[in-house]
Amino acid sequence: MRTLVIDTATAACSVALLDGDRVIARAHDVVGRGHAEKLVPMIAALPDGGRAERILVDCGPGSFTGIRVGIAAARGLALGWGASASGYNSLALVAAAFFADSPDESVSVVLEGGHGEVFVQAFARDLTPLSLFASMKPDAALAALDGRTAVGNGVRWLTALQADLPVVEALPNAAEAWRLPAALTDLPPRPVYGRAPDAKLPGGITPPGLAA
Repeated sequence: MRTLVIDTATAACSVALLDGDRVIARAHDVVGRGHAEKLVPMIAALPDGGRAERILVDCGPGSFTGIRVGIAAARGLALGWGASASGYNSLALVAAAFFADSPDESVSVVLEGGHGEVFVQAFARDLTPLSLFASMKPDAALAALDGRTAVGNGVRWLTALQADLPVVEALPNAAEAWRLPAALTDLPPRPVYGRAPDAKLPGGITPPGLAA
């Protein structure tokens, strides 16, 4: 069964077409912003326009806008193609890719969280979570590492506090999604924000559909 993977939850815009654990085609570009303009052409450039029986999308945490772009595309394509759609956690994907190239038995994933905070979660080698994921200030994230290597695009916040910290800079990559076990790819295709949305209506009310 073919799977189209969509990952726009961070600064990367990333897609991959999988056949089981085989990567048929991939595209990965660090765009920062502009995922909405970049994503559809990237999918269209895949073999058969990326058409697949299953669509897998990064639900976050990460960028509010990026997460919503990816999920909207996944839902729309699933509807149009009659495909199934499910999601995964960006932190777990970064951990899975890290373990593929490292003998470490555990890791702390640290992704940009906005407003000077980072998203943090620790994983064992089998991707069992060793902590709940949380958005926290860099000093708290540093204290929570407990000797583990930090991996992600939020590690710069930690090295600013401790220059000799073992870190690996990384972003989620759709082509690595085949490494995730089935239990970690069955999230409903809904946003996992990790903190309260920035957008507020007058009076401080969170717009409908944006609540975490």
